[in-house]
Amino acid sequence: MSWGQDTVDTIRDLEYVRRRLGDEFVGRERAVRLLQLAVVCREHALLLGPTGTAKSELISALARHVEARQFSYLLTRFTEPSEIFGALDFERFREGTYQVRTEGMLPTAELVFLDEVFQGSSAILNTLLTLLNERRYHNGATAQSAPLISLLGATNDIPDDPGLTAFSDRFLLRLQVEPVGGTDLERLLQVGWGHETRRFTDAVLTAEEARRGGGPVAAGADSGSGTVTVERLGRLTLRLRDVDLDPVLGEHRELVRQLLIQGVRLSDRRLVRSLKLVAAAALLRESRTAEPVDLWPLAHIWTDPADRTTVEEAVQAVVEKHGGEPARRRRSDHEILLDAREIGAPLRGERQPSEWSVVEGLHKLADLARELREHPPVNTGTEAELSRIIAEVNALLDQFE
Repeated sequence: MSWGQDTVDTIRDLEYVRRRLGDEFVGRERAVRLLQLAVVCREHALLLGPTGTAKSELISALARHVEARQFSYLLTRFTEPSEIFGALDFERFREGTYQVRTEGMLPTAELVFLDEVFQGSSAILNTLLTLLNERRYHNGATAQSAPLISLLGATNDIPDDPGLTAFSDRFLLRLQVEPVGGTDLERLLQVGWGHETRRFTDAVLTAEEARRGGGPVAAGADSGSGTVTVERLGRLTLRLRDVDLDPVLGEHRELVRQLLIQGVRLSDRRLVRSLKLVAAAALLRESRTAEPVDLWPLAHIWTDPADRTTVEEAVQAVVEKHGGEPARRRRSDHEILLDAREIGAPLRGERQPSEWSVVEGLHKLADLARELREHPPVNTGTEAELSRIIAEVNALLDQFE
């Protein structure tokens, strides 16, 4: 039996959004898919990576395609709880009642984006714990229901602080976002310039309209095709219950068992909720039945960054075994070092460049450095050996900065 028309229409609008954002953000296809899964599953997602990798822009772009009450904020160590949850209602306070005015603030939002999410004070993060898990906000003596669908966070890294473990675990999905690098440099510059021209054009038009005394000009995504309402998204989420997971339960259990044997830390909550991600992957294929290729989101439910490679490789092996998209082959340290030295020879003046310029050579070295970060060599015996290889590649780059 096929899905109903409303379900299919919502899936296809989300697919339109996925393709559009995939075109707009170079090298961020997997991040777009994970954010899409998060809002369908009503789970929280975290993008990790250095500054300048378009984490915030990507989340903001997705949010523009969802008709929902939204709230976004950049957290710092000095952010006050009132900036996030609302200011004290002084009139009621004079009458002896402690109440926060939450209208337009995070407790009343359906889609939330917090940049530098771990920078918030303990007062903010502790309050978010209950809100993220139970969708309730304790406002004075009362607990009000929160309509939160997903909180999408961005951060440079996950702090090594045991006090933040519970809060970090609320983010079922997390993805390490790396710089695009030289491989897609031409497309990155082309697409990025398109973003930038739209940005300053919108800013100029808005300023002109304000000077003429009118209201601000709307800047952002087009309304209409590809825009999904909260109501439609909610109905799609309910369809997760109708996905048949039986065909993948055996593979899922075996995969989890192998990960736990290897020492990967996954909480019971993450393991249970991971099934919802598999159901969503199948649903977004417009299928009522999950298949082993739909296990791909499990590569992103790791808790400790040190476990990331282990989890990704184990999941990818299962996905590929069942006909899923193959991952990039991890090369040996010998292959990478040979490449680095071959590229570095003309740059050091040991011989003349042949088919590529010095600039192209530097881009190739940058690609190797990114490969070492994202796909460590398969036969590196120790962390010290891996550090030596990375240092040798980076030393070549440093000579020409």
